[in-house]
Amino acid sequence: MKRFVYFAICITLATMATANDFKNMRDQFRHKLHYELCHVFGAQDPGAAVLIMKDGKTLFKQCYGIADTQTRKPVTDKTRFCIASLSKQFSAVAILQLAEKGLLSLNDPLSKFLPEYKADFFNRITLHHILSHTSGIPDARERGDRHFVLTATDVESCGYMKTLDHLNFEPGCGKYEYINPTFQLVYQIVERVTGMPFEEYMQKYIFKPAGMKGTCYFEDGRTIPDMAHGYTPDGNGGYREFDYGEETFFATKADGGIYTSINDFAKWEKALRDNKVWSEDSKRQAYTPHVAIPEGANYGYQPYNSYGYGFFINERPGHKRIVYHTGDNGGFTIYAGKVPEDDVIVLIFSTRDNIDRMGIAGKIWDMLEEFYYI
Repeated sequence: MKRFVYFAICITLATMATANDFKNMRDQFRHKLHYELCHVFGAQDPGAAVLIMKDGKTLFKQCYGIADTQTRKPVTDKTRFCIASLSKQFSAVAILQLAEKGLLSLNDPLSKFLPEYKADFFNRITLHHILSHTSGIPDARERGDRHFVLTATDVESCGYMKTLDHLNFEPGCGKYEYINPTFQLVYQIVERVTGMPFEEYMQKYIFKPAGMKGTCYFEDGRTIPDMAHGYTPDGNGGYREFDYGEETFFATKADGGIYTSINDFAKWEKALRDNKVWSEDSKRQAYTPHVAIPEGANYGYQPYNSYGYGFFINERPGHKRIVYHTGDNGGFTIYAGKVPEDDVIVLIFSTRDNIDRMGIAGKIWDMLEEFYYI
């Protein structure tokens, strides 16, 4: 009996020591990262919200600086940022959902959904190509009309494709070019396949199942509670607003129009992880590298980077695979990355465009390795 009690005490003490060690390590991680971020985001400047989660639990959550320089409202975990091109993964999931339901196939040509697009090459460009930026469609949007580029909707922005007569390369030839208008096509495809307005579909089948009650698309005149603005340096040591009305093609939705908070986006990540909005097979397809991103690419190049469906995949030798996306719209600078195998998520939502986003993300991933979270 005494021996049993002795062993029980030893086990308890060892467990307590392990728990204390873990807490100390976690505190060191938090303090070190907070110190780093305080040197990037000043308390009185446009700021950021940063969230890191492991196994669905918060490792680090801090907010910095100002969400709106007019009201001086600070950034909080409820602040809604324009997440820009992170919106593409939501559109990709919508297409994958419709494929699961048998309403379309990723091998379907664009001509099936958009018969008014007359060029023969629309018979060769498939949904797979537009979701992976391998279509060859050029970004030939009209930029001479200032009002048009500031206010164009998804349908208006893609209008040039009706008379498009050339491609930058043959679809599926192995080349990559990041093109926003091809993701804007998802807006029309979803509506034509489902008979529902795009936003209605996204609310019912994407945001609601994920529990994202505080998420919506930007629209001119729409009130968005806790809405942040984007900012850029004004050349005089301060910042000027840089979003709708200042930035071109800000009003399109399927490629970059979502406003959400780090709290709501964390719910999205959990929904993706737990297959609440798609199947395991759809997840596999989205996270599979479909095309390598070459050095000199117009957007998204990092060493060992590829593109899936709405996600970048980085497979640096000797490190864990990171599935991520970046977003840039006006002054908003956004990053959302994860190591699916370790269930670690990193979110950096910033309201200004003069930060080294990939440098910050790289430091965070290095620290997560240092403290054994991945």
